[in-house]
Amino acid sequence: MANVTVQSEKEVSWLRQAWARIRKIHPVFPVFLIVFLAVGYLNPKFIEPNGILIFLRRAAPLGILAVGQLFVLAAGGFDLSVGSQVTFVVIGGALLINNDPEKLTYTLLVLYGIGILVGLINGLVVTFMKVPSFIATLGMLLALKGAGLYWTGGAPRGYLTDNFRQFGRGFLEPVPVVERFPIAVVVLIVVVAIAAYIFHFTIFGRQILAVGDNPVAAKLSGINVRRVRILTFIVSALCAITAGILEGGFGGVNIIAGDGLELQAISAAVLGGAVLLGGRGAVLAAAAGALTLEALFNFLNLIGQPEGVRDVVQGLIIIGAVAYAAINARRR
Repeated sequence: MANVTVQSEKEVSWLRQAWARIRKIHPVFPVFLIVFLAVGYLNPKFIEPNGILIFLRRAAPLGILAVGQLFVLAAGGFDLSVGSQVTFVVIGGALLINNDPEKLTYTLLVLYGIGILVGLINGLVVTFMKVPSFIATLGMLLALKGAGLYWTGGAPRGYLTDNFRQFGRGFLEPVPVVERFPIAVVVLIVVVAIAAYIFHFTIFGRQILAVGDNPVAAKLSGINVRRVRILTFIVSALCAITAGILEGGFGGVNIIAGDGLELQAISAAVLGGAVLLGGRGAVLAAAAGALTLEALFNFLNLIGQPEGVRDVVQGLIIIGAVAYAAINARRR
């Protein structure tokens, strides 16, 4: 009898430990799995190895944007300029490289230099001029869009060479099992790995969360709040440039390549648990949020829903996130 009791207690203890571990799993991961399997049910090729890689390749730009957006959101800000930065990379890259493959390095350096400058300007305007990040980056969105259209004369010009487009549509081969592995997925993995290390395992990452949670307390504890916020905008801009390079590989020169991506990036980061008022977030969860959003878009397409439904879904996600953040703020 005693042995039976001990065994029962061990089983209960094991179940409690298992349940505690399950509760630690972020909800976005099971949600992604459910949506992904639903798409696979409607289109069985979607869940085959090659189908999964194609899905990841297409979701890579949004995943990278969501990771960059997380840095800004976790520090208590917004970056609405990332969509225009993607468009600027696509149309500006075509003009810079000018159909000359030997200009690839020069073009990439210029594009990343512009990204750093844009992020720096966003950060300086927000931190020193005290302009709300929503307004400052909305202004940058319009400025970049106008600058890009003025530069190109309002229509696509130039040509992205094959060595530029390989980042978005190229493959590593031969690769066991799948034969070809998309370079865009490699870029996504590298960016997520670097961002996860910075965000979760460095002093800078802890400072971001501290600033987003309580900037006054962070300043009193010795954190340079202005520097942290400026750096988060630079990180977001660098991610936007990288996403733009991949997007250029997919669709070529397009003056609307990045339209709407800023809201998709925010929605993805929020799905991944980022709090709009700052102070919380996780890189892997943000990337998973992007994959979930992309899978959801695929699902809506397969069931014949119009594109407007996508905007409705994103809007509901953002409204729900704002409401959740406001409720938590009142409780605190």
